Amino acid sequence: MTLAAVAARAGVAVPSLYKHVDGLPGVRREVTLRCVAELDAVVAAAADAASDADDDPRGRLRAVAHALRAWAHARPGRYQAVQDDWRGHPDAAALQAAAATLLGHLSALVAAVGVPPRRHVDAVRAVRAAVHGFVALELAGGFGLADDVDVSFDFLVDGLVGGLAATADPGVEPG
Repeated sequence: MTLAAVAARAGVAVPSLYKHVDGLPGVRREVTLRCVAELDAVVAAAADAASDADDDPRGRLRAVAHALRAWAHARPGRYQAVQDDWRGHPDAAALQAAAATLLGHLSALVAAVGVPPRRHVDAVRAVRAAVHGFVALELAGGFGLADDVDVSFDFLVDGLVGGLAATADPGVEPG
């Protein structure tokens, strides 16, 4: 992405962009902010839809994993933008807040499965790493065997959700 390409697509001169953004880093930051907000909406919608269909928190987490994968396939450039690291960047407060909201939704999902609070960060990282690793390999053409990739993704998600549920504190009912 270049400022010239953005300006051409918007039908404006490059100097005009500087009235609205702080150069190419500003454009990237704003694009990432919009992508994180869009992904958060996808996560929330998937969790809500699964909740309406069945009140099983494991089903909500499965639905969210599938929604993340579907969004990455439908919007690979946006998915890649979400992976950018803006931690500690002085001009990225809004982006950091949006990312915190998204992570909060994921944390609530793992909490509902029964993951104890002291392990929420670990569980969210596990979900992100598993889904992202699968999606990244898939988008790069890394699964060349004839076996159905959807079946493999279901296997991964079922194992992940089952493993997270197994961390539940004894006597605590997932909610």
